[in-house]
Amino acid sequence: MTEPILDPSVDYPLSSNRKDLLFTPNGRPIDAITMEAVMAGDVEASDLRITPQTLRLQAQIAEKVGRKQLGGNLRRAAEMTAISDERVLQIYNALRPNASTKAELDSIADELDTQYGATLLAGLVREAADVYERRDILATSD
Repeated sequence: MTEPILDPSVDYPLSSNRKDLLFTPNGRPIDAITMEAVMAGDVEASDLRITPQTLRLQAQIAEKVGRKQLGGNLRRAAEMTAISDERVLQIYNALRPNASTKAELDSIADELDTQYGATLLAGLVREAADVYERRDILATSD
């Protein structure tokens, strides 16, 4: 599905002006998430998670108003939705200075690329590995 072209001056905030584009991970329209639906047991916990599509739409809005870094962060967040919370935390901890070797970070980047198709995240991990190497804050091999 092609991402719609958004106009921040008309479409933002999406939750007010473009509800037609917002769905839960289970495919429910965002308007279906009401207190009544929660009380009736019609809303699952997974309905409350943001979708990669919504994050990419928000990224588009951010980039169009000149907030390129925020847009990039939102696009990486969209990629993260395919990764388990546990694995995200493991990767986060591996990215701490002196926590991983360059080979370990390269391996994580390869995993992100091949297993999840998360090319932006993989690029970020590779960049971190290069910066850590220049700053001498990589873990040493045993």
